Amino acid sequence: MPAMRLILIPAAAICWLAIVPETRPPVIVRNGLVATSQPLASAAGLRVLQEGGNAVDAAVTAAAVLSVTEPTMTGVGGDLFAIVFDAKSGKLSGLNASGRAPSKATLDAFRSRGLSEIPVGGPLSVSVPGAVDGWAELLQRFGTKTLARVLEPAITYARDGYAVTPIIAGQWQSAEDRLAKDPAAAATFLVGGRAPRAGEVFANPKLAATLQAIARGGRDAFYRGPLAQAIAADMAKREGFLTAEDLAAHRSDWVEPISTSYRGHQVHELPPNTQGFAALEMLNILEAYDIAALGHNTAAYLHLLVEAKKIAYADRDAYLADPGSVPNDLLRRLISKEYAAERRKEINLSKAGTYAPAGKASESGDRANNPLGAAPRPLASGDTVYLTAADQHGNVISLIQSLFNTFGAGIVAGDTGIALHNRGSLFSLSPSHPNVIGPGKRPFHTLVPGMVMKDGRPWLSFGVMGGDHQAQGHVQVLLNLIDFKMDVQAAGDAPRFNHGAGLALEDGIPEEVRVKLTALGHRLAEPGGTHGGYQGILIDPRTKALSGGSDRRKDGVAVGY
Repeated sequence: MPAMRLILIPAAAICWLAIVPETRPPVIVRNGLVATSQPLASAAGLRVLQEGGNAVDAAVTAAAVLSVTEPTMTGVGGDLFAIVFDAKSGKLSGLNASGRAPSKATLDAFRSRGLSEIPVGGPLSVSVPGAVDGWAELLQRFGTKTLARVLEPAITYARDGYAVTPIIAGQWQSAEDRLAKDPAAAATFLVGGRAPRAGEVFANPKLAATLQAIARGGRDAFYRGPLAQAIAADMAKREGFLTAEDLAAHRSDWVEPISTSYRGHQVHELPPNTQGFAALEMLNILEAYDIAALGHNTAAYLHLLVEAKKIAYADRDAYLADPGSVPNDLLRRLISKEYAAERRKEINLSKAGTYAPAGKASESGDRANNPLGAAPRPLASGDTVYLTAADQHGNVISLIQSLFNTFGAGIVAGDTGIALHNRGSLFSLSPSHPNVIGPGKRPFHTLVPGMVMKDGRPWLSFGVMGGDHQAQGHVQVLLNLIDFKMDVQAAGDAPRFNHGAGLALEDGIPEEVRVKLTALGHRLAEPGGTHGGYQGILIDPRTKALSGGSDRRKDGVAVGY
C-alpha cells in the first residue's frame, strides 16, 4: 500500500482536509497522450488526438483551454515557449514566443517617473504578449488543424462556463483583493465581488468574444486589428507604455535548443532569454557525484544540489537577458563540462557557501547570489502552466505559458476579457546590467520547457512550473528519473526543495534532515512558498509506449488512448 499523507487544500473561503497517496501510477498508453494542469484542457487535447490531430494540434488546443480555465496562471495576454520534436524530419526546434519591451520603455522614461525599480504589477510592468503568435507559429509549422478549430473548446468554455477546480479556486481567492483594485479586472474575474468557489460555474463572455475574433482573423486580429487597438487604448488611458505599434511589430522566433549530456541522456533547454542554461549548468556540476549513493532527499543530497543551484543561479542572475545581450561564447562556457569542473571545486560538502558569477570576484553574503544588487525581484511566483503532448507518429511537444504573477499585472484590457501579463517587471533599471530595460528587448524570463533525448529520439518531454523554481525543479525531476529510477509520475510527486531567500523544504522531508541542513549552514525558510507543478511524458525506447505524469500539486491529469 502506498504511503499516505495529510494535506491542506484551499477551496473557497475555507480549507478542507484530504488524505491522498504520496503518488499514483503513471498513465501508460500507445497512441497519444496529453498532460496538463487542468482536466478540461487535458480532455480537449485528447479529443484532438483522437480526431486525427497531432501532438502540436493537441497542445495548442490545451493551451487555449488553460487560458480560460486556469486564468490565475495563464491567458491570451501572456508569453509562451516550446520545444518540438518533429518525427518526419527527426529534428528538434525551439520557439521563443515571448514579448518585447514597448518602444517607449526606456531607462529615462522610468527615471522620469521617479522609479528605482519596475513595479511588479500595473501598466508599467506590461510587455507585449506573445502567446497568440506562439499558437499561430506552432500550428503553421507543425500543426494539421486550423487556429479556428483548436480554439473551439476554449471559446465554448469561455462562453458557456466551466466548473472551477479546487486548487485554482484557492489561487483565485488569494487574488481577490488584487483584482478588486482594478474595475475591469473585478468586472471580469470576480462574481459579486468575490472569486468563484470550487465547483461553481464561471464564464468569461468577453474573453469568448476575443477568442472568436482570433479564430476568425488569426494572429493579426490580436496584433493588428481591433483587439490591438483596444489594448493600446487601455494602456494609454492608464499611462502605460504599450502601443498598437508595439503589438504590430511583434514576432516569435524559432531558435536552436541548447543542451548537455547527463549520464547518457541529452538534456535540451531553450537559450536566453530563458533560464534554461541554469538547469544544464547544475546537471554538469552534479554529474561527477554518485547521486544515488547519497540517498534521495538526504541532507548530503540536498546540500549538494543547493550548492550547485547557488552557483548556477549566480551566473543566471548576472548574465541572463535578451538574447542579443548574452554573448554566444559566454553561453557556451556556462554550459560546458570544463566550466562545471572549475565550479565544482568551490563546493564544500561540509558547509553551505556563497558563490560569485563567472568572471567575478567572490563576495560574501546574499549579494554574491544576487549580483544585481537591487531589491529582490518577484521571482518566487509560481503562476505558470506547463503541458506536454505526444502522438502515435512520434511527434512530441513541450510547452509552457504564463502570465507571471497571479492574474499577471492585475489589470484587464478594457472590454476584451484579457488579463495582461507583467513580464516587464523582470527587467532591471541598473544601466550596467545586461537585463536593463530597453525598447524592443526581451526580459529575463523564468519560463523554460524541457526535452530529453536518448539515442537521437525523444525519451522525456517535461517541465516544472513555478517562477524561480523552474530550473532547480527540472534538475530534481531529472535526478529522480535517471539516478533514482522513479517512474514519470513519482518523479514529479516526490517532495522537492526550493532555494530562494531561504531553503524551503516540502512536507515529506524528515525533520532529522532539516536539522542536519541547518547545521551545515543552510537557512531554512518558513513552510509554504512555491514548489511548482510538473507534467511529463516518458517514451519507452523499446515499445514506444507513452507514460504520463501530472503533479499532485495541481488540479491536472495525464490522459491518453
